[in-house]
Amino acid sequence: MLTVDEVRLAQQGDCEAFIQLITGMERSLYRVARSILKRDEDCADVIQEAIFKAFRAIHSLREPAYFQTWMFRIVMNECHQLVSKQQRVVIMADLPAKAAPVADNEHIEYLDLMSEIDRLEDNHRIVISLHYFEDMSVKDIAELLDTTEGTIKSRLHRARAALAKVMDNPFERKGDYETC
Repeated sequence: MLTVDEVRLAQQGDCEAFIQLITGMERSLYRVARSILKRDEDCADVIQEAIFKAFRAIHSLREPAYFQTWMFRIVMNECHQLVSKQQRVVIMADLPAKAAPVADNEHIEYLDLMSEIDRLEDNHRIVISLHYFEDMSVKDIAELLDTTEGTIKSRLHRARAALAKVMDNPFERKGDYETC
């Protein structure tokens, strides 16, 4: 759990405090990056760059209580920059990674759900990730994404509806969810 005292220590130049803060958030940072990016390698690059930028700019954080939100914003900005850069590059081949064998049905269902979440449009995928995997409130997500709570509620509703539709009948999957 992140503490305001750790953030203040990090702002004063305590490298150990900064490392503790980042270590406590590494899974959350990955999930946020993964909700925007498709490749693990891209997520790792973005997170590394975000941590570097945060370390250099932590003194500029005005409210230590919002460190986690601040870090999410930096990661999201880095993700969007990478996506913009990649859209300018023509990809010759994008080979899918082989999935590891799984043993139980619960694990298979989880992987199916994660696969379907990955297929959601960006706006829906990020709100699902922040709300369900990072336990952020609708209000906090709206603030982070600089939009209204009504927009976030609408995106959550549409994303849940799209997921429910394909998870109830996995044999009728659509190619994309942007029509939802």
